[in-house]
Parts: sequence; C-alpha cells; structure tokens
Amino acid sequence: MSDVRHVLVLPDRDAAEEVVEALGERFGVREEPQVVRDALAGEDDAEDAQWLVVLRDEEAALDPGELDDLAAEWDGWREEP
Repeated sequence: MSDVRHVLVLPDRDAAEEVVEALGERFGVREEPQVVRDALAGEDDAEDAQWLVVLRDEEAALDPGELDDLAAEWDGWREEP
C-alpha cells in the first residue's frame, strides 16, 4: 500500500460537503474524506477561508485529472502533492 493523498481545495463548506457526496457517488469512495477549514494567513473573517477535502487513495486508483474536473465543478482545484 502507498500513502497517496489528494487534497481538493473548495471555496466554501457547502461545496466541500457536496464534493464529498460526489466522490462516493461517482468514484465509489467508501472511506469518508476529511473536510478541513483552512483560514488564509492573517485573516479572521470566515469569508476568507477555503475548505479542504483530504482523500486517502492508498491503491492510487483515483485519476488526478478526474479529481481536477470534479473540484472545478465547484470552483475549486486539486493541489499537487
């Protein structure tokens, strides 16, 4: 097994939660991804936060391009490792 992780960056919590649902529906992801609020440096305003969906892919079965497309549907992106 490898320790492959994908990090999808989304603009708000609703988008992050919808992406988590889509991961299960489209890709059959069984393990619940971790959703994390990532406040931008020096900002206290909730408007200035991004939401991260951290997804383990131990078998490297998920296509990074498809994850890019998924995140883009919610105005997000996938961080490169």
